Amino acid sequence: MKELISDIHNCNVVDLEKIHNRAGNITIYQNGTPSPFDVKRVYYLYDVPGGSERGGHAHKELYQLIIAAGGSFNVILDDSRNKKVVELNRPNYGLLVVPGIWREIVNFSSGAICLVLASAKYDENDYIRDYSLYQQFKSNQYADRS
Repeated sequence: MKELISDIHNCNVVDLEKIHNRAGNITIYQNGTPSPFDVKRVYYLYDVPGGSERGGHAHKELYQLIIAAGGSFNVILDDSRNKKVVELNRPNYGLLVVPGIWREIVNFSSGAICLVLASAKYDENDYIRDYSLYQQFKSNQYADRS
């Protein structure tokens, strides 16, 4: 994978192909389309109580494609300089989150399912779970680019 500049402007909603017919819709995801990584792990969040937040961390190297497989929720993206909120509410749209972005998932609708496709297997060492440590990590990243 080529290294991306780790800011919120590199996190974009991608349109996943939707095939429609009278019997219903299907969306197919295949490695390499439309994200820059092969999927090594899939997980999903469900039965999240209203008002709860999930996420609240960043990854050093992991890429993710976050999809609202059912219902809706918002993803707050933060690169330590800028923030943006992305609403996900259609199963044929995914949010590409690049490494080095702090993310929180909030405002889950009743019955929402958050499907996540990830570029690597679970590795606790890839997580930054403390926001002040995240700010240090980003400060070092910005200093290395100067």
